[in-house]
Amino acid sequence: MSEEKDNIQFELTNELIQQVEQLIETKKDKELKKLLDDFHHADIAEILDELNLEEAVYIIKLLDSETTSDILMELDEDNREKVLRNLSSKEIAEEIEELDTDDAADIISELSEERQQEVISHIEDEEHKAEIRELLAYDEDTAGGLMAKELVKVYETWTVAGCMRRIRGQAKEVTRVHSIYVVNKKNKLVGRLSLKDLIVAKSDQKIAEIYIPSVDYVNVHDDVEDVARVMAKYDLEAIPVVDANMILLGRITIDDIVDVMKEEAEKDYQLAAGITADVEADDTIWELTKARLPWLLIGMFGGIGAASIINGFSDAMLKFPALLMFIPLIQATAGNVGVQSSAIIVQGLANDSIDGSILKRLLKEFLLGLVNGLAIAFIVLIISHFVFQTTYLESLTICVALISVIIMAALVGTFIPIFLDKRGIDAAVATGPFITTSNDVFGILMYFLIAKAILGF
Repeated sequence: MSEEKDNIQFELTNELIQQVEQLIETKKDKELKKLLDDFHHADIAEILDELNLEEAVYIIKLLDSETTSDILMELDEDNREKVLRNLSSKEIAEEIEELDTDDAADIISELSEERQQEVISHIEDEEHKAEIRELLAYDEDTAGGLMAKELVKVYETWTVAGCMRRIRGQAKEVTRVHSIYVVNKKNKLVGRLSLKDLIVAKSDQKIAEIYIPSVDYVNVHDDVEDVARVMAKYDLEAIPVVDANMILLGRITIDDIVDVMKEEAEKDYQLAAGITADVEADDTIWELTKARLPWLLIGMFGGIGAASIINGFSDAMLKFPALLMFIPLIQATAGNVGVQSSAIIVQGLANDSIDGSILKRLLKEFLLGLVNGLAIAFIVLIISHFVFQTTYLESLTICVALISVIIMAALVGTFIPIFLDKRGIDAAVATGPFITTSNDVFGILMYFLIAKAILGF
């Protein structure tokens, strides 16, 4: 595809979808190929996501494997799974052979174990086959499960002239050359090579004389989130992966890390919203129910707990009916403050920017809660007294309760995520329904206990 075509802004329209469907229906393969040739593989994937399964498979089988292998990687995961089910093991293997090892392993991992073996057996390139098997052995949430075997490496004993010749051969197998890694005779990573230094060096110089010994790397068993933090911290486009003995095994590129960050953000967003599994809008009712119901049940029991507390103070509300009017305010404020505090902490934990002691963090939240509480309480004091005609003691009760609840919610919202994180639990589960429900219950209890102390019922 030409550079000019790559710069064309793609727009998916109903007219385009209808045109593609018409060409498929009338079997006008040449016209269909010509039409799709004008689009980037990611744009074609977007088109396929809008077609039915039969039409999508038709296009996959029509186009060459070099193009369709990239299309498959861009397809919606559920649609890709359906397409793969309608391709033979040999057809999938032909797609796999056109992909880098990391992408190939990703696709194969989505198949059943039996189908995986069938597909791998049809791969003709023995080296490619062995590398895919190696990647499949790693946990998908580790650097090993994310890395690609394709990279450019040179030995420190090579001369510059010999290095240039070998790099040309290696580069043919690498989509993008981000870095040149230097290894010793035992294949241990010892540094990296600057392309500028390589170009200006004398042809008979040894690589050992010009390489840069300082190089960032990750262990093959490191968690992908840790890899993402390292690459983000040092602004890396790629990072080498080594084992415990510093043997160079592969590399991870920024595009894979962006995918990881996107998946983690989606997961954390769902957890914060009270969804316990990775689901999408098009999933079945049963799958969506399983993901949502646990947190809804927590909310239900929290509501029952709050109702029980209110029922325990029913006599007080008969004597001071103004207390009943401000229950929604107390609950809403507690929930909102808790979610705000926990969201900031969860974000900080994700970015690895939370430092200092827990006590220092809690003290800061206490002071912040106090300031916010005083500001809100002052406004509520005026509204409650002049609009709702509450007595002095009732207004005082509401204001003291608001300040106390805001401080309490801020402390809970700060402490719980940090506590969970230190015990290896995803802090995102602390936000949303968990914090909201717990603060609702504690907020109501605190409200009535303060009311009892001030009003004396």
